[in-house]
Amino acid sequence: MNKKKLILAATGLNNTDNPGPGIPVIRSIKESGKYDLRVIGLAYETLEPGIYMHDLVDKVYQVPYPSEGSSALMERIAYIREREKIDVLIPNFDAELFSFMKAEKKLEELGIRTFLPTLQQLEERHKSNLDAFGRKYGVNVPKSKSLTSLAEIPKLRNEFDYPIMVKGKFYDAYVAYNEEQVQMHFNKISAKWGLPVIIQEFVRGTEVNVIALGDGKGNTIGAVPMRKQYITDKGKAWGGITLENPDMLALTDKIIRGTKWRGGMELELIRTPENKLYVIEINPRIPAWVYLAVGAGQNLPVALVELALGNAVKPFESYEVGKIFVRYSWDMIIDLKDFEAISMKGEI
Repeated sequence: MNKKKLILAATGLNNTDNPGPGIPVIRSIKESGKYDLRVIGLAYETLEPGIYMHDLVDKVYQVPYPSEGSSALMERIAYIREREKIDVLIPNFDAELFSFMKAEKKLEELGIRTFLPTLQQLEERHKSNLDAFGRKYGVNVPKSKSLTSLAEIPKLRNEFDYPIMVKGKFYDAYVAYNEEQVQMHFNKISAKWGLPVIIQEFVRGTEVNVIALGDGKGNTIGAVPMRKQYITDKGKAWGGITLENPDMLALTDKIIRGTKWRGGMELELIRTPENKLYVIEINPRIPAWVYLAVGAGQNLPVALVELALGNAVKPFESYEVGKIFVRYSWDMIIDLKDFEAISMKGEI
């Protein structure tokens, strides 16, 4: 049987101790055997390991940082599109999603399909809007507040009990036990990710996660719950196990049905000792641990590609409980000429 040709572009090639989802997404699609696949990697840094994984990525182009704006990004994508007839593009970083969403019509004009959340969906699940999200959709969320200056920190004692969580608008989260620690984390996070910095009530319990895919009409195409078993000092899962938890799946369905979520998502939840589930974050894209879902029987990246192509996708009906993933480090040896090519020419 002839396989359908597919040229896939993906970001998130930084497969480090703070891994991007790009490599596991590419791996999931490639190993499905569904397509005659050519993979175009889109990289921001010259030392993203995925650039040099030639068995997974056929060609790599460097792209401008999201901070340079949507027009700079689209200029580069148009250049790449002249050389590579990209069918589907999967962005894998929170910080770049706005630029790609803004450019969705231009991408379509170039013949490039995406399957992303809407701007409204992106905005209302933002950490700074989580209180309103909880009220609107009837889900438990921790109390939150946005800070834009150090002067606001002393007032927190009137609204929150310590410890509290201090979070960046895109990434990073720290526990603070006093005002001095809030100041330290505020300065660190705002320098890296800008303002606002989010203050969140500390909810005691076990962190659990769900990866899910919504079809944009309120239907859940797939969902797999997981508990982290090994966590790095950056708070990233280095090992995890799939769970049998109807409550987590019901909560996921409720959120996808209410928001009519379009695309991949990760729910970060806290399960309290009273077995109450709190939504602490909703990440608007496929998480880096997606390969666990694939190993458990739900190839969500392939389903995402099919949705992007406008094809009908049947929801997954089950997954294997007790599947475990364990990450490991692997030293690659690369040639200087390859590093020079991406550094000097912006492509390899």
